[in-house]
Amino acid sequence: MRKLDQELRVILDIGKSFAKASLWSSEGRLVAKSSHSNTCSVCHFGYSSLNIDGIETWFSHALSEFARKGRIAAIIPVAHGAAACIINPDGTWLPAVDYEAEVPEDVRIAYLKERDSFSHTGSPSLPCGLNLGTQLFWLERIVSEKFGRGTIVTWPQFWAWRLCGVAATEVTSLGCHTDLWLPGTNQPSLLAERCGWTARLAPVRAAGDVLGTVTKEWQIRCGLPDDCKVLCGLHDSNAALLAMRGYPEIAGQEHTVLSTGTWFIAMHATLGKRSIDPAALEEARDCLVNVDAFGAPVPSARFMGGREAEIMEAAPVEQLDGSAHASALQEAAEAAITQEIFALPTFHPGVGPFPKQEGRWTYRPEGQVLRRAVTDLYLALMTDTMLNLIGSRGPLVAEGRFAGDPLYIQALAALRRGQPVFAAPPSNSVPYGALRLVMPDLSPGDALQRVSPLALDLDGYAARWRQMTG
Repeated sequence: MRKLDQELRVILDIGKSFAKASLWSSEGRLVAKSSHSNTCSVCHFGYSSLNIDGIETWFSHALSEFARKGRIAAIIPVAHGAAACIINPDGTWLPAVDYEAEVPEDVRIAYLKERDSFSHTGSPSLPCGLNLGTQLFWLERIVSEKFGRGTIVTWPQFWAWRLCGVAATEVTSLGCHTDLWLPGTNQPSLLAERCGWTARLAPVRAAGDVLGTVTKEWQIRCGLPDDCKVLCGLHDSNAALLAMRGYPEIAGQEHTVLSTGTWFIAMHATLGKRSIDPAALEEARDCLVNVDAFGAPVPSARFMGGREAEIMEAAPVEQLDGSAHASALQEAAEAAITQEIFALPTFHPGVGPFPKQEGRWTYRPEGQVLRRAVTDLYLALMTDTMLNLIGSRGPLVAEGRFAGDPLYIQALAALRRGQPVFAAPPSNSVPYGALRLVMPDLSPGDALQRVSPLALDLDGYAARWRQMTG
């Protein structure tokens, strides 16, 4: 029997590969969820764009189903970085650029001459459209008239605008490798000022701010109450960072959060530090400075682990479930260590700790199980490398898809014996972090799981891998 008087909250989580919607009770209990596979296509302006219409159609159906289960009091959008929309005065928008789109070489060369140094912005120079500034620079040249009239709205806040009609930006999305923000100062970059983009940014609001209530269109479309609030929302990795601070094992300590999905992103929360020196990080190895929901700078590093895993495992049908095949994968890992079978970076070039190296196998296994085992060891070694680059100390918490992969997470624990390593409960880190915007005292529910190191000797294998990667 449904409880129509129960107040519910919806988290809209738009990742690069998948969009997810989840429905939560006021006690933090998961009531329902839905997911959608994202696609990109070339828009009529000639660039690869994110599929806004497809996401919105799916979400409207999911929201309608959710509304039948109780009274929806609030919607909180969360989304990946390196994306924004240009909203026109007439309510239309330019299609959001796919950050993997190939930017014309002449545009890239011109942009590189304009961008600020890493020491100012903490944004490394990244390929394709992974710097949001690159996308804006490109759009200004190919759709100059429409671009010039529009308001720049970061990706999570675009979805808030679609729901309530109020445009905003927010620091976690402005501060994630965009070239547009100065971490620790809460000010736009000199590039943003020079290009006139600062005046075009929608107003900066806090992640937990209520921007408004859902429009009449969404009320009718999905059966929502007229007082359903829409929050500003935030960048997905920062939602995971906010979630971890709700666990007693982490609260009040310097710590690192590792988000694992299409991207593996490590964020080192140096509590109490409002400024850091980006020059202490290695720009050429995909280190960067993120900004948390409270405006504090967060030394970070990343690589495209989930995408590399897909390439490396080359599943004939589907990727193996690491938990379901844990015993077979550990046996395969032991064989890989004994036989010295290595995967060397980088299988998705241009990003990560070894952006200029070309991924290769010392011997490519024929069997999927052995390929996956070597892949898990590779991911652990790559993660260990980027954690060293950002000086990770204190508790380390992994969340996301690979936190539930025993071989990967136990191999990582074996490589990080000086740190307590925890795995967050599956799938709920980002929603829990978003819910903490409205319920800061919300209990995390399930406890973090302390990870035991892999019961195999990885020292020699890791030393050999590091030697081969240089």
